[in-house]
Amino acid sequence: MPHIVIEYTPNLTDLPFNAMLDAVTRRLAESTEVQDEADLKARVVRADHFRVGLEDRGRGFIHVTVRIMAGRNEQAKQDFSQRVTDGMLEHMPQFGNEMTVHLSVEVVDIDRGSYRKVKMT
Repeated sequence: MPHIVIEYTPNLTDLPFNAMLDAVTRRLAESTEVQDEADLKARVVRADHFRVGLEDRGRGFIHVTVRIMAGRNEQAKQDFSQRVTDGMLEHMPQFGNEMTVHLSVEVVDIDRGSYRKVKMT
């Protein structure tokens, strides 16, 4: 915990995902809600099949899901969301008039009762 999943459409080529991951994890690690920076697990997933509205040309999206253990208050969730948004925008390129891109961030609770993690060394 937290798990950060960045989904994006394949028509957004050459995005600097390593820099974005660095910025997002750095900003989240600075939160007092994160006990150990090694708990941050981030990955990027390409959505090969997608639709934005009724068109698939000239439109794309980046959606970031941050999964955290349940029990955090609304202010902590809003802080996580802002940190992720700021980290993503820190390295976001300009897309120009030919492409409309939506960036969204969602903070989702992980059910404490069913979540299991085993740290192996």
